[in-house]
Amino acid sequence: MTNETAAVTAARLTKTFDSGDTLVRALDGVSVEFRPRRFSAIMGPSGSGKSTLMHCLAGLDRPGDGEVMLGGTSLWTLDDDALTEVRRDRIGFIFQGFNLLPTLTAYENITLPFVLAGKRGDPDIVDAVVDALGLGERLHHRPSQLSGGQQQRVACARALVTEPDVVFADEPTGALDSRSSRELLAFLRHGVDALGRTVVMVTHDPVAAGYADEVLFLADGRIVDTMSDPTAETVLDHMKALEEVAV
Repeated sequence: MTNETAAVTAARLTKTFDSGDTLVRALDGVSVEFRPRRFSAIMGPSGSGKSTLMHCLAGLDRPGDGEVMLGGTSLWTLDDDALTEVRRDRIGFIFQGFNLLPTLTAYENITLPFVLAGKRGDPDIVDAVVDALGLGERLHHRPSQLSGGQQQRVACARALVTEPDVVFADEPTGALDSRSSRELLAFLRHGVDALGRTVVMVTHDPVAAGYADEVLFLADGRIVDTMSDPTAETVLDHMKALEEVAV
């Protein structure tokens, strides 16, 4: 056992959505801890609550009840300004849709968090991330001039240059071809192993989950199982079993 503070902790998270005549319980008392310097994947059938859980963990969506701790900071006791500052300075986001600003160059998109914070980023860190992702020759291109894989690598660089406590990735390979997916996942793995980052990824892809240290399985808004040292094959078998139960 270790006394090391968890990177992210969720305690008794609940979240419901109004769906016409009924309330949908997206999260049903979820409690989970993500350790520092680990690559964790969240998986589950469609509608299991995996994206809702990530959004609550990342401070993007407020749970109906429960608590989220980022290190020693209770996210949902913060006011809006303080929460915005925490998301900007301590959390990195990688989204399936890239979320790049079309009028900015790749370099300007990568360094945008520093502009928003009114800070000057460490050029050595920016250069190291850019080099690791192979973006050196694309820094002056705008998103429309980049391939999907290149755009996702820019989004990944933007999430990492601030040296966040946790990087959250929501289906980061969903819009990529297999080669670009492997490159991005290998870099996330490198970020954990070599740079000491903590990564929490939502994915539906067993191959992507195979890059993680552990997989958290959700069904009907609840954690139903976990798996250490996953492989694409073991994750696929587990997902098939969950989907058969759901049917």
